Amino acid sequence: MSHQHACCTPVEKKVYGFKKDLVFAILSGIFLLIAFLIEKLSDFSIIIYLPIYAISYFFGGYYTLIHALESLKEKKFDIDFLMLVAAIGAASLGNFAEGGLLLFLFSIGHALEHYAMDKATKSISALSELAPKTALLKKAEKIVEIPIDQLKKEDIIVVKPNNKIAADGVVISGKSAVNQAPITGESIPVDKLPLEENTFQKFENLPAQHKVFAGSINGNHPLEIKVLRTSKDSTLSKLVELVQQAETQRAPAQVFADKFAAFFVPAVLILVAFLLFAFVVIDETFKESFYRAMAVLVAASPCALAISTPSAVLAGIARAAKGGILIKGGLPLQEMAKINAIAFDKTGTLTTGIPQLTKVIPYQQHTENELLKKAVAVESLIDHPLARAIVNDGKKQLKNQEIPLAENLESLTARGVKAEVVGKKIYIGNRRLMQEITENSLPADLENQLVKLENDGHTAMLVLEEKDYIGIIGVQDTARPEAKESIENLKNKNGIKKIIMLTGDNQRVGDSIAKELHINEAFGDLLPEDKVSAIKKEKQNYHIAMVGDGINDAPAMANSNVGISMGAAGSDVALETSEIALLGDSIRHLPFAFSLAKKSSQIIKQNLFISIGVMAVLVPLTILGLSIGPAVIIHEGSTLLVVANALRLLGFKNKFE
Repeated sequence: MSHQHACCTPVEKKVYGFKKDLVFAILSGIFLLIAFLIEKLSDFSIIIYLPIYAISYFFGGYYTLIHALESLKEKKFDIDFLMLVAAIGAASLGNFAEGGLLLFLFSIGHALEHYAMDKATKSISALSELAPKTALLKKAEKIVEIPIDQLKKEDIIVVKPNNKIAADGVVISGKSAVNQAPITGESIPVDKLPLEENTFQKFENLPAQHKVFAGSINGNHPLEIKVLRTSKDSTLSKLVELVQQAETQRAPAQVFADKFAAFFVPAVLILVAFLLFAFVVIDETFKESFYRAMAVLVAASPCALAISTPSAVLAGIARAAKGGILIKGGLPLQEMAKINAIAFDKTGTLTTGIPQLTKVIPYQQHTENELLKKAVAVESLIDHPLARAIVNDGKKQLKNQEIPLAENLESLTARGVKAEVVGKKIYIGNRRLMQEITENSLPADLENQLVKLENDGHTAMLVLEEKDYIGIIGVQDTARPEAKESIENLKNKNGIKKIIMLTGDNQRVGDSIAKELHINEAFGDLLPEDKVSAIKKEKQNYHIAMVGDGINDAPAMANSNVGISMGAAGSDVALETSEIALLGDSIRHLPFAFSLAKKSSQIIKQNLFISIGVMAVLVPLTILGLSIGPAVIIHEGSTLLVVANALRLLGFKNKFE
């Protein structure tokens, strides 16, 4: 027997829409009222009001019958079938008004449920409407408007100010602030800049300031974009597909509801069968026994139970998607509500992943400008992330000051580099290199400064001119601006008891970031398998989530209770390797995700309590004589109540923005 509520089935969605459903329900009520008034307030014979009741039955039972027949073709007995049997049973006993009332309330209840559930599904289907239908294709200096499904890779499209972007791609001309909130949930527009033609990379590897997503909204300046993904492969298409898949994933509460119904419904049918013959045992007519059995049939139909969990899961997933969070079904939604510990990857998750020049410490009579100029001159000859940080940030600090020319670069393995600047040899490197060149240990004051920088998590480099120390340059992968506040919110407002950090960086760097962000414990020098071991150890005492980039951290995510990837927009691997994906490149939305999961879990529990509680009260009352009319009102009321309760999630506010 099928226990799925009619409003959730794809069959019914194909058969009719909300407006027609509601019209039929209202017509059923109008003809029911007319027939009832004629029957009770006039002396007309049954021949007059019976056809009017029949019309009411037709409108009230039309869609219920269609769905029941569809289910019977699949050899299933549906809730609609039970309602029809109860209505026909009441009519066969001459209780035309009660049978009509059952069909009227059941059909109007369905119509209102469809309307309510539509609000949830529209929040999800709205994703697919984000992308424009057409794009402005630039071809041979002409601009032609074409459907987006005709766009090909390498096409150049033009996006006018305040228009939606039609495809995932890279900016090649123009500068503008782009609103990515529809895709990533980022509340502040992101400045987009053109990328040089010869530096194109894979879409997922492009820096954020150069790549754009289909469905995002251009700001006040026109952009030219090279298409890197066709419409069917865009981030938006993948999100829509994954969210639709998530709708079908069963939550633990749904599994419980189904198991409960699997035992409960057959028990009720056996009870109804016995009640049909109650007249044999107690002093009443067959008509009275039959009527009671039909009332019990209505009371025990698990409509509210069937819809209680799916409605909350659907609304929760829809609200999350609107906030830039992809939750892949009811299971991770409920699992996330249980999380009381979080493990973070460091690089790119808690930190920017981009080294920055953090310290410029001149030595003795030398100046900061002198130190910077010579360091930038040498490092500009090197293609390395640390060198790029020194050059880029150093030039910003020097502003428009002239940088001397460096030449004759020589790499000194495991020690540093050597080059000539204005005829003098400049060395940049570690203690070992300096001791080799000077043939002496470091001066005590310089050594103390170096140790302090290293203990604070900086990568520190000494700068020497000939045999004269100029100073120390410090570079560091800095914490994300939002990381500290997000971690505080997780601890103080989301009930997270322990936060740890897992990193392949050295322990000193890990300890420095952990201290800055108020993280309980940092584990450094870890290989991927070491991260897995750390997760398994923590799982012995906690329900733990792993937050990472979804690629290097995939094994640790797989072994945690919930895997959470960030920066997933545009990254196929990150979308696929985690149960929950933060689409924006930030953990800012993580506290909201946990709050939403906890609220969703609360509402699921409330709905199960309401649906089972109403049945537990209503079935005994109908056995004791409660008539079909009140039973139907209470039954349909409980179904609408759980749907309305679930829909509160659509309005759940993000208190962390």
